[in-house]
Amino acid sequence: QVQLVESGGGLVQAGGSLRVSCAASGRTDNRRAVAWFRQAPGKEREFVATINWSTGGTNYANSVKGRFTISRDNAKNMVYLQMNSLQPEDTANYYCAAAYYIGPYYVPTNPSQYGYWGQGTQVTVSS
Repeated sequence: QVQLVESGGGLVQAGGSLRVSCAASGRTDNRRAVAWFRQAPGKEREFVATINWSTGGTNYANSVKGRFTISRDNAKNMVYLQMNSLQPEDTANYYCAAAYYIGPYYVPTNPSQYGYWGQGTQVTVSS
């Protein structure tokens, strides 16, 4: 059984930084991708970033490229999302998700491709 637990959300001023974390437990198969999605009130869940566990390959939404960085810690089975230059439009509930049996160069962006989800952590950016 896979469990994903997010932490690190909070309130930050525009232009500030925040790092959210995702602790994964259960399966440690390297053939996986772990991603961050976000959902703001009244909006659909949208892709933010993903990382392929075996190769470290990454993929980002255009809206966060150059500002956000996804990384992983193999030893701790953790995934991080470093968010810099935050803007009010980044305000959302941020979810960690995992997809298994993923090829080494595949970095999926569709939420339907992810079978495991955390409960989310709220990030609020004030103007």
